[in-house]
Amino acid sequence: MSGLEIRRLRVSFDGFTAVDGVDLDVRPGDLRFLIGPNGAGKTTLVDAVTGLVKAEGSVRFDGEELLGRSVHRIARSGIGRTFQTATVFEELTVLQNLDIAAGAGRSMWTMLRRRKDVPESVVRALETIGLTDLADSPAGTLAHGQKQWLEIGMLLVQDVRLLLLDEPVAGMSHDEREATGALLRRISEERTVVVIEHDMDFMRSFARSVSVLHAGRLLSEGTVAEVQADPKVQEVYLGHAAATEDATVVQEA
Repeated sequence: MSGLEIRRLRVSFDGFTAVDGVDLDVRPGDLRFLIGPNGAGKTTLVDAVTGLVKAEGSVRFDGEELLGRSVHRIARSGIGRTFQTATVFEELTVLQNLDIAAGAGRSMWTMLRRRKDVPESVVRALETIGLTDLADSPAGTLAHGQKQWLEIGMLLVQDVRLLLLDEPVAGMSHDEREATGALLRRISEERTVVVIEHDMDFMRSFARSVSVLHAGRLLSEGTVAEVQADPKVQEVYLGHAAATEDATVVQEA
């Protein structure tokens, strides 16, 4: 497995600094959660790692520098990401979505041929994401959570070694969130996973380590317990989130 090493990462847009000198290490096999208020720089940091925005500093994965590479070259380095809205081919079946993703390096002729056997990587991905029984169902008929799992499966069949997931449980039911957390644990046994998340209950239940960003800078990091005990985090983020949750409970009551 491979780890991620970020040094002095800086991203600016028209004079506004969205990420301001962040140092971050994600060890191989970690299930790291990135949390922080809106505008903290979480998604911009992931955009920089995946080549979607220009950045200064250094981002190394498996010892290789990523900054300056194209999005395509970074993806081929074994790095994949999801966005807040799942992007799957809804008119195609679950199996076809995975097969297309698995065939990213195959020729068009090979892709168009009807094959008798399902690739082993696709079979394994179906089992991992729990969609084996729905392999022949159109992706558009899947529940919200299942579409997110399918998108994760599409990264697995490409043998991605670093998964960067942007709010994977947004809009999910409680049961879907629990199933997603269990899925991320299984995936991180063989891969490194970084999750941008706003759901604090989900973070507390499944994060192995946590990094807190605020105003483009790294505010705190450590275990869930260590981060929650940090007075800076309580003041800037977790205390605000807890107050919001309490207010919601009162309103619902």
